[in-house]
Amino acid sequence: MRHRTSLLLIVLVLSVSATVNAQQSVDSMIDADIASLVSTYKTLHAAPELSHREEKTAAFLATQLRALGYTVTEGIGKFDRPEWHGHGIVAVMKNGPGPTVLLRSDIDALPVEERTELPYASKVRTKNDAGQEVGVMHACGHDIHMTSLLGAAKLLAQLKSQWSGTLVLIGQPAEETIDGARAMLKDDLYSRFPKPDFAIALHDTPDLPAGSIGYTPAYTMASSTNIDIKIRGFGGHGSKPEATKDPIVLASQIILALQTIVSRENSPLDPAVVTVGSIHGGTRYNIIPDEVNLQLTVRAFKEEVRQKLLASIERIVKGTAIAAGIPADLLPIVKVSETEVTTATYNDPPLTERIAKALANVMGQDKVVRISPVMGSEDFGYLSLNQQIPATYFSIGASDPAKIEQSRQTGVPLPSLHSSLFAPVPEPTIRTGVKMLTVAALDLMKKP
Repeated sequence: MRHRTSLLLIVLVLSVSATVNAQQSVDSMIDADIASLVSTYKTLHAAPELSHREEKTAAFLATQLRALGYTVTEGIGKFDRPEWHGHGIVAVMKNGPGPTVLLRSDIDALPVEERTELPYASKVRTKNDAGQEVGVMHACGHDIHMTSLLGAAKLLAQLKSQWSGTLVLIGQPAEETIDGARAMLKDDLYSRFPKPDFAIALHDTPDLPAGSIGYTPAYTMASSTNIDIKIRGFGGHGSKPEATKDPIVLASQIILALQTIVSRENSPLDPAVVTVGSIHGGTRYNIIPDEVNLQLTVRAFKEEVRQKLLASIERIVKGTAIAAGIPADLLPIVKVSETEVTTATYNDPPLTERIAKALANVMGQDKVVRISPVMGSEDFGYLSLNQQIPATYFSIGASDPAKIEQSRQTGVPLPSLHSSLFAPVPEPTIRTGVKMLTVAALDLMKKP
């Protein structure tokens, strides 16, 4: 019994020693690369490109990954509009038998004019799809994600003796318009390239201090569905409403009625959101218009809840119009978008807990924390093929801890994602992103 106990102690010590050595190796390699990575980040931040237009960004990533020894294919993605070209990239490194692990970074930016006044702030301006001139900014941190992917790609190429399997790195376009992942799948992503056994992504967040990681087993982000509603009536003079069927009043009734879906038709145990984000109608004080247009976003975790929300919206919109006396040929038109829609992001619980444990072992339990799901949306969920492939999506802190504490004390929120003032703390955020992706891949592909 004494010999057995001694043997177990020796195995434990060797295991802990190996973990410490691996951590020291990854940390020292990041130390050697961090200045270059921060420079890369600033270059990407200063040169953002809108969704469907990420040509230069994709070319930059492809060049960097080829130089690291990956086999890189560019131009992946088939979109519904012919003028949109696929700018997705796939980089593959095969290193013997073992699982296939996919690491994904989004690469597009937002039509936001930057106001951070950083020395590397974006000054890019371009025309959007509507022909309007807009500023362009990495206001969602995709430049952090790309830099983290490049850093992990280099470390994993240098650490090939420590893992066995196939590494697939994805530079995904058009995440902000939630059609990039589907476009890459439509372009035969998983038949042209190794189909992953595991898929991993990360996203920076201002809600966590830089140097920390957040994870959420099971549902972590909601599905998102955009809906357009055209409410029709009879226009006329504002002084004679009795001679009209006022679509503005009808729109108001519909907007209020829609709020009862979540509060009175949906279970409070199944999170859901129905938001009217846009209402447009009329041209002048004394003119009752013929129509009013609404734009809605609908969020849910479960697909059955989403379908129930959509059916309730259709019923309430048309039922309210009938009650207002709108004839059958002028009932509202409800159009559920087929392109501006994305599935929920579901973190495979065993995979998520496994990687969280591996991260806690090298970073400390206090740096790896469980966080609550949110009703924001992502298109990373499509890459799991409706949860057929175990996938997980981690959050990495991007804010100065002192500023987070100041925000808590004053009640003044920090700039959020998509804000023109969003500015991650580069060095510690990138360190965490590189370590997160590297440790996750090494754990999943470690040699027996």
